[in-house]
Amino acid sequence: MGVREVREGDLPEVVAMVYGLAEYERAPDDCKLTVEQLRGALFGPHPALFGHVAEVPETGELAGMALWFLNFSTWEGEHGIYLEDLFVRPEHRGGGYGKALMVELARVCERNGYRRLQWAVLDWNQPSIDFYRSLGAVPEDEWVGYRLTDDALTELASG
Repeated sequence: MGVREVREGDLPEVVAMVYGLAEYERAPDDCKLTVEQLRGALFGPHPALFGHVAEVPETGELAGMALWFLNFSTWEGEHGIYLEDLFVRPEHRGGGYGKALMVELARVCERNGYRRLQWAVLDWNQPSIDFYRSLGAVPEDEWVGYRLTDDALTELASG
């Protein structure tokens, strides 16, 4: 199976997969991504987002995608990858596409001297938890994620 970087022609399908992920994560109304937004993030003058897709060898159909960005460990003084989205279309799950995408991200880390590959998974998503553990990943049980959005973000920004 082939894994390659996202191309501009892939954007509608990648956006559709982001919406598929939002549906799977029980939050379809929270997804607002447009093709234009993704185009700017991936291919604008200062890309801050990167992506890979997995193709079905026989057809070239996109089976899955990974969207990621760089993070930085101040303790280690090195960059890493934060995997924002990993999605394999339901009809292709179990076919090795998710693993192929993760292998490619690990290779990106190795090629560039990045020290870690990190992501979050919903605590109820046991199939994904099992998949990530099968790759050798370990949970960060001590850390609790926080987020500011909408009115809370605006209120804090106003001082």
